[in-house]
Amino acid sequence: MEKDLLLQGESKNVEYKEMVPEDSQKYMKSVVAFANGDGGRIVFGIEDGTMQVVGIPQSDLFRLMDAITNAVTDSCAPMIIPDLFVQEVKGKSLIILEIAPGMQRPYYIKKKGLVKGTYIRTAGTTRPADQAMLQELLLEGKNKFFDQQPIPNLKVKQSDVAALCHSMRETAKKNAASDFQRQEIKELTVNQLISWGVLLEHKGQLIPTYAYAMLTHQAGYPPVVQCAVFKTEDRAVFIDKREIDAPIQEQVEKAYQYVLEKINMGARFQGVYRQDIYELPPDSIRELIANALVHRNYLEPGSIQIALFSDRLEVTSPGGLMRGVTPEKMKEGFSKIRNRALANAFAYMNLIEKWGSGFPRILRDCRDYGLREPEILDFDGDLRVNLYRKTDQTTDQTPKTDQTTDQTANQTKNTDQTGTNLSVKLNDKEEAILAYIQKKPDSTQSEIAMATSLSLGTIKYHTKKLQEKGCLKRMGTHRKGYWSVILK
Repeated sequence: MEKDLLLQGESKNVEYKEMVPEDSQKYMKSVVAFANGDGGRIVFGIEDGTMQVVGIPQSDLFRLMDAITNAVTDSCAPMIIPDLFVQEVKGKSLIILEIAPGMQRPYYIKKKGLVKGTYIRTAGTTRPADQAMLQELLLEGKNKFFDQQPIPNLKVKQSDVAALCHSMRETAKKNAASDFQRQEIKELTVNQLISWGVLLEHKGQLIPTYAYAMLTHQAGYPPVVQCAVFKTEDRAVFIDKREIDAPIQEQVEKAYQYVLEKINMGARFQGVYRQDIYELPPDSIRELIANALVHRNYLEPGSIQIALFSDRLEVTSPGGLMRGVTPEKMKEGFSKIRNRALANAFAYMNLIEKWGSGFPRILRDCRDYGLREPEILDFDGDLRVNLYRKTDQTTDQTPKTDQTTDQTANQTKNTDQTGTNLSVKLNDKEEAILAYIQKKPDSTQSEIAMATSLSLGTIKYHTKKLQEKGCLKRMGTHRKGYWSVILK
């Protein structure tokens, strides 16, 4: 172990003891907590607080190491095998007790029993595991997922299952990025729901799980999503609030639309044309909300909170990061699934993409918008992600682009028979939007959504993209204006 790392202070994975206590219970709580978490080490011979290296007398080293080993193996269940070694620092000997992350969770102190003797590590302190955390540890130890567990007192009707399969397929179609992707969406069957863990089968009977309850909005699941807008940078004065009580897949869209309604529109000029865009990247907003819903800890009480402040968008979900996941790893694309059935369902409905790709894409989008890097906070049992706004609204809030005015002018020379630019690659959704706008230039975005069977959020996103590509411009005001497709 590097000496400089050894003296960096107590943390989530490091604890100091000036000496080896005669009563092993004084450090056994931390041993159990480390095994229930990401592992850690207890350093004997450093004074907590001052970080003064006092050392362990040479004459006592081997006796104390034997005592520590026996205490750990005898006091904990399941058995924990510690790794002990001696390290010299500033001419003095330290005993390092290394505890690896355990695979047979939960670990607890035998004398206290499972309920009172289970401990976890949070922000450099050891504390008893509450009921929700204990349940999650029990599931982890059995390699099971909460959302795949049967929910009591809920019955399954064949008609309800058929309706769920149909609605999920329609959602998948609406969120498809192209006609090809839409055509590749397979019919959803009961067997597929069973393979995901949305339903269980026992003796020919279908048994609902918590995932099924959340997808069909039954038995109080999912909890409401709380949305609010605050006037300042804290929660002192709120302007608006809304609770979204709906099936989990609808919560994604409704919360997303709420944020789009409340954030500002920026402007970019290409030639003489003004193009309105959102101050925060819409894809990142949607990704944050979808991931919060699919990865939150549903054993924890409380709701996902989506709060818009003067300087940031804040998405907070109950349950901290899972074992082995850190903010740094998230930024690199590392991901662990907390609710496997929901993750499979969301992937089918095109609400999330490849697992682990979400946060790197959010980082990239925020860089392109010229925004501060998003912040990931794992604190007090909750996970919070902040997207930062540009507080000076007079500052250009448009994403960075390599497209220049001259390039746009050149693109307008290359058009197909509909008058749109051949030099710009359009997807199926964009082509459908342009075709309808040519028939009805004064249509609203809601009317376009109804006519094309796309969501309003999708229409807003793609009309913005079409304007950026120089294929579409808005004439007049938002309420009294009309759309113009750029012609030859």
